[in-house]
Amino acid sequence: MATRLREPAFTSSLSTSNCDTDDEGVRGTCEDASLCKRFAVSIGYWHDPYIQHFVRLSKERKAPEINRGYFARVHGVSQLIKAFLRKTECHCQILNLGAGMDTTFWRLKDEDLLPSKYFEVDFPMIVTRKLHNIKLPTLLITECVLVYMTPEQSANLLKWAASSFETAMFINYEQVNMGDRFGQIMIENLRRRQCDLAGVETCKSLESQKERLLSNGWETVSAVDMMELYSRLPRAEVNRIESLEFLDEMELLEQLMQHYCLCWATKGGSELGLKEITC
Repeated sequence: MATRLREPAFTSSLSTSNCDTDDEGVRGTCEDASLCKRFAVSIGYWHDPYIQHFVRLSKERKAPEINRGYFARVHGVSQLIKAFLRKTECHCQILNLGAGMDTTFWRLKDEDLLPSKYFEVDFPMIVTRKLHNIKLPTLLITECVLVYMTPEQSANLLKWAASSFETAMFINYEQVNMGDRFGQIMIENLRRRQCDLAGVETCKSLESQKERLLSNGWETVSAVDMMELYSRLPRAEVNRIESLEFLDEMELLEQLMQHYCLCWATKGGSELGLKEITC
């Protein structure tokens, strides 16, 4: 590569266990998501000069509905992250659980929006003891992570986070409305790749997503499906990305987006206005 990235000032924690062969399908989704993001960036959906250093450019062209779905995902998560950072004036920390090849750290640095601390982890239980006593305003992020845990495991994680941090926000992106035929097809496709969604029963609806957070210690919760979020995107940006390539099956995009959602929950931080954050 033409330039080298400097060693980042953030902490990354990885599991080195050799007994995780059952997780191969889950880890494979990280590669799939990274390749999709890399392709979307390469044709102009959003600007990310760092992903090229971590992810190869696939020769396979991704479908327009996939590219637009990732655009909405990246835009929505980024908007919530920046809103939290501005509310806290960056006097906070971020925990990105199951971060994979995510480049948020460097993109925030470019915009002078780095928090006091930034952690990336793949298996969150490894670092729980280290984080237990941290009381700064804390943002936790999971993108397609909780769905691979059993409902009991994800509930324990959410409960731990709510009890460990006095002032916090939790952002979760994952599947929703999985009880219909389209959802069943998604589950079957992943199962063929030996990738079971252990927590899919919590992904029945926006209400079930919100209830999981509320029942595990979080005080306020909001949730939208990605089609709703897509409709809220700045019109100029939507017009720009829709002009990049032709999509002849808008119905497929709508079906796909209606089966993913963005949820965010807060605890404490009333003086910071955390409850006012929206996307």
